[in-house]
Amino acid sequence: MSGQKSSLLLLALSLTLFSHSVFAADPLTATPDWIKMAIQLFGGLALFLFGMEQMAGALKSVAGERMKLVLAKLTSNRFMGAITGAFVTAIIQSSSVTTVLVVGFISAGLMSMAQSVGVIMGANIGTTITAQIVAFKVTKYAMLMVAVGFSAWFFSKNEKIKHYGAMLMGLGLIFFGMSIMSDAMAPLRSYQPFLDLMVKMENPFVGILIAALFTALVQSSSATTGIVIVMASQGFITLPAGIALAFGANIGTCVTAMLAAIGKPREAIRAALVHVLFNVAGVLLWLAFIPNLAEVVMMISPVSSDLPEGARLAADTPRQIANAHTIFNLANTLIFIGFIGSFARIVEMLVPDKPLEEAPITKPRYLDEELLETPSLALDMARLEISRAGAQVETMLNEILPAMMESDKPKLSSIREMDEKVDVLHQHIVSYLGRLSRKALSESQSASILRLMSIINDLENLADLIERDMVGLGYKIIQEQLKVSPETQRMLHHLHTQISQAVALAIRAVKMHDQDRADQVIGMKTTVEQLFDAASSHQASRLVADAPNRLSTYTLEVEIIEKLRRIYHFADRIAQLVEHDAMSIGGMEAVAD
Repeated sequence: MSGQKSSLLLLALSLTLFSHSVFAADPLTATPDWIKMAIQLFGGLALFLFGMEQMAGALKSVAGERMKLVLAKLTSNRFMGAITGAFVTAIIQSSSVTTVLVVGFISAGLMSMAQSVGVIMGANIGTTITAQIVAFKVTKYAMLMVAVGFSAWFFSKNEKIKHYGAMLMGLGLIFFGMSIMSDAMAPLRSYQPFLDLMVKMENPFVGILIAALFTALVQSSSATTGIVIVMASQGFITLPAGIALAFGANIGTCVTAMLAAIGKPREAIRAALVHVLFNVAGVLLWLAFIPNLAEVVMMISPVSSDLPEGARLAADTPRQIANAHTIFNLANTLIFIGFIGSFARIVEMLVPDKPLEEAPITKPRYLDEELLETPSLALDMARLEISRAGAQVETMLNEILPAMMESDKPKLSSIREMDEKVDVLHQHIVSYLGRLSRKALSESQSASILRLMSIINDLENLADLIERDMVGLGYKIIQEQLKVSPETQRMLHHLHTQISQAVALAIRAVKMHDQDRADQVIGMKTTVEQLFDAASSHQASRLVADAPNRLSTYTLEVEIIEKLRRIYHFADRIAQLVEHDAMSIGGMEAVAD
């Protein structure tokens, strides 16, 4: 909270300085004051982007819990996929974050590559909300929105009101930043060299290139869109030129997607490549029809008929550009949605699966830093990463008893190496959840972090138990040449199968946030206890059996049974944590409804 207050204090200071700079500006001169103009332009852009971040952050806090539910319930219907992508991106205001989510769901097997293409296409529609927002002519109310929004954010004790206040304040900063950029550019109206440069923007190739380069440089299509609309409001560019610049922003934002995919799994590279192919193909398709699109937009957009021609163009063009941007992305989605299968096949051919198994150095697959700003989504990614560590533990458990009974020394060594992977993932997950805990969280989200911390700690302890204790018992069998009787082996294998099933169900309950699977694990307790009682009775009868090394073998068998009992204890604890987490979130959603 103190960091946010410091940021707001600095923001208030910058508002005062920029306000003074803007409203104390000199009259228009033939030669602009470049230093003052640069300060105002970049200051306004900074406020614009800060406002976008504030508004998007508040939206994510208000609607974040719903976004993951929408994605989780996604069907194979491509149109629903596009609608979902548009909805989620409209809230997140970042197509790259939507792509990150898509990658996570593909990797987890919850979504196919073909489904993801529809979502990515829809994400482009969602980003057009930025252009629609900035095209509104309410700059004169900007400071009122900032003041009211700040008051609600700062003074209210209600979390929801605080979020809505932050949203309103962010919206006010967007408009205030635009007004500063607009006033900064005003002197250029009479500066002929700049007007001559704007004439070159009529060439669509030049406009697309400039906008693509600028968007790639600042890695924000929102910034490019904002500046284009500000330039249109000053009468510097025509509608066709504005459309070309918006096309260029669509291509430039692909650079952000490709940069975000560097070092990520192949699914991330494929998703980013879909984004690139879709955007570039869309621009190439419409390039020759920019004049036609401009005519359509002029027909459907409102007209300020009471203004003279020059003022009318400056007043109407921003809204027309925003509408063109929306129509362009909507039409592209409708045109290309029938080719989703082709897009999926193309990117799978361009980025084929690795023939080799996972690299020996274990790295987190789902813990994306961008999602820390959307806690509900970050929590879902943490669950997926925990389930990935759980899959290693599950493999260790499945292989340990056969390796012990068969005295398989290489397999015992392999199980120890698996534990090292679990340790690495444990460190990454705990660190990620620690960073997430420092964000602005709801009470239920803070509780979820604590429960996930407990779950990954239990999995790590379970892996250590297998690696340290059971592998140790396996080496003891080899060193002392102990032989477990066939009857006892059958009993141990039956017990091991039941415990392995409980662990598998608990891990899937974590991955899917599934209360039903968690309940199954908890419900197994009576059956498992009966199995342990039967095992104890069996061991008592075997103690007096006439067999070599009977006491050493008996002690070994009792230790194996006790380790399996402890493993079920961990599975039961994990299931209870999942159950409490699901009930907590379910209760919160019921209150929200």
